[in-house]
Amino acid sequence: MNEQETDSPQSLQNSCRKTVCGKRRGSGKCAGGMSDREEWQVTLSTCPCGLLQLHEDRRPRIQHVYGAQHPPFDPLLHGTLLKATPKVPTTPVKAKRVSTFQEFESNTSDAWDAGEDDDELLAMAAESLNTEVVMETANRVLRNHSQRQERHKLQEAPGPEQKPKPLAEPHLVPSGDLRLVKSVSESHTSCPAESASDSVPLQRSQSLPHSATVALGGTSDSSTLGSSVLSEREAFRLDKFKQLLAGPNTDLEELRKLSWSGIPKPVRPITWKLLSGYLPANVDRRPATLQRKQKEYFAFIEHYYDSRNDEAHQDTYRQIHIDIPRMSPEALILQPKVTEIFERILFIWAIRHPASGYVQGINDLVTPFFVVFICEYIEQEDVDAADVSRVPADVLRNVEADTYWCMSKLLDGIQDNYTFAQPGIQMKVKMLEELVSRIDEQVHRHLEQHEVRYLQFAFRWMNNLLMREVPLRCTVRLWDTYQSEPEGFSRFHLYVCAAFLVRWRKEILEERDFQELLLFLQNLPTAQWGDEDISLLLAEAYRLKFAFADAPNHYKK
Repeated sequence: MNEQETDSPQSLQNSCRKTVCGKRRGSGKCAGGMSDREEWQVTLSTCPCGLLQLHEDRRPRIQHVYGAQHPPFDPLLHGTLLKATPKVPTTPVKAKRVSTFQEFESNTSDAWDAGEDDDELLAMAAESLNTEVVMETANRVLRNHSQRQERHKLQEAPGPEQKPKPLAEPHLVPSGDLRLVKSVSESHTSCPAESASDSVPLQRSQSLPHSATVALGGTSDSSTLGSSVLSEREAFRLDKFKQLLAGPNTDLEELRKLSWSGIPKPVRPITWKLLSGYLPANVDRRPATLQRKQKEYFAFIEHYYDSRNDEAHQDTYRQIHIDIPRMSPEALILQPKVTEIFERILFIWAIRHPASGYVQGINDLVTPFFVVFICEYIEQEDVDAADVSRVPADVLRNVEADTYWCMSKLLDGIQDNYTFAQPGIQMKVKMLEELVSRIDEQVHRHLEQHEVRYLQFAFRWMNNLLMREVPLRCTVRLWDTYQSEPEGFSRFHLYVCAAFLVRWRKEILEERDFQELLLFLQNLPTAQWGDEDISLLLAEAYRLKFAFADAPNHYKK
């Protein structure tokens, strides 16, 4: 190996980037400058760049970072699971490389998919476990569970002591005794891997979800344990948000980074107001700002709202009055107080923005803000069935004003979507067509072959920001990320739409008729979608943005 390349981290970094981009594939050298012959003779730990997995007598294989869910099993990090039979590498290994990878893994929230070779390593680890340690751990778990059951029975029925019944079936390992399993999807087939140490369970990273193991042949109650792990993770994230928001001056850049992967419900109202630019970062200025903006909004109502029946504005008000009952969720929107609030918000905005006025589609953009802000005062989880009439009048007034100003901030960034001839939407649909033709030419040609025009289905995606395509709960989660991204509602939305279309690739290619294709694209089966589906969609959209946003020539053939 060339010593100059080995001693130059910058050259290795540049070389690694070139290899990942594909510009040096087939060049006969790895990212660190090693030849094919040298690569085949080294062991897993000797690649200088750290991005390739090298195995004896096998070619290197690049592990993709984006789109995966779990990191590979690394024997350097989890060597306690293997027998102490270290192999002597043919090339000296620098200790700082291992340390660098450990720091990288602990500080990143991305995950790497595990391949077939990692399955072999995990199998080796499972086979080399100490049987006595496994049995001792399992017996301890069963004893602890029996003791808890006995205490629980004594509390429920005080009286003579009753011995607990023998366990007919093995039970779950308590949440405090979680141990390493290769992945969530494989936890029900993998053997439990208990370490000899009781105090420090093996974990990959705090940012990754932990899998539950099953105690010797038992079945896991995934719903109970999953909710427990999820609640712990959400509690941790909520604490981070509260700490960030508690300071005298909120770091908006840090708040955006934290909000990208979703905002906990209790802090979502204040976070949205900050990210939209409605509230200042300084805590002391917020009460005065809220009071001033709310007073200003109701001055608009007093000055303009009575003109809704004038000849100049009656068509605008009539269209708003027609569109509101078509919105969803109907159980919420059709409540008289909510209908009146939406009419005032939309009419005042249309009067104050004569360049565009009111356009169908703007009405949908009010709902997420109103729902998020009203949830702060409603205990019901299902806001669709919430009775707004029970909310105090002064609270409703404040929610109405906050909704108006936040919606106005959003529309300021995409107003060209709603001016005459809607040039913003026309341009975005064209960009979507060009982008899809580059990332999935087969889908693009299939739509062209059956004469399906992007404007026929994607116009609504841009006009309503996908609100008619996904449930309201998914829209709220989507907007968490949109408000965290620079120009999220305008630029990043394009990549979300591209990822959304390619998401249905299999179903689109199966349709062989214009009518069936268009009906499918206008009625996509997303009724059961949740936060996980939106998170996967956003991850794919971010990957596309990373590849295309700063390379406009990639659009062109």
